[in-house]
Amino acid sequence: MARTSTMRGGRGRQFKSEINVVPYIDVMLVLLIIFMVAAPLTNPGVINLPKAEKSALPPPEYIQITLKPDSAATVSIAGKSSSGIVETYGDRLALLAKLRSLHEQNADMPVMISADKDIKYDEVIQLISEAKKFGINRVGLATKQ
Repeated sequence: MARTSTMRGGRGRQFKSEINVVPYIDVMLVLLIIFMVAAPLTNPGVINLPKAEKSALPPPEYIQITLKPDSAATVSIAGKSSSGIVETYGDRLALLAKLRSLHEQNADMPVMISADKDIKYDEVIQLISEAKKFGINRVGLATKQ
């Protein structure tokens, strides 16, 4: 810091070192205007979802579990030689017990889960997880075409 002296003998002038923020404010305002103009040009509401296709050959028999929003679940065995037995369970523990017993009877039978659109996705994932814990390797989701 340099001091300048005056003839009167008073205090000299001190130089202050400051950052000039005016150019930074100008740059930020230009960026703000650019983003405000560019934001309406993008459409975030459009999402490209994958399409579900039919499998080449559906399994001849499978365990079908239908989940409904009123916490009722229906278990049936579907296929060519199915007996048409449909059982409804209001409790998830009873549903899992039935699924375990069906898996113990026929270990190779796959499971198809069809859930109502009002069901929480977490419930479907938990059912898939429990089926995998029982040792069921083939678990599928039914979709609308």
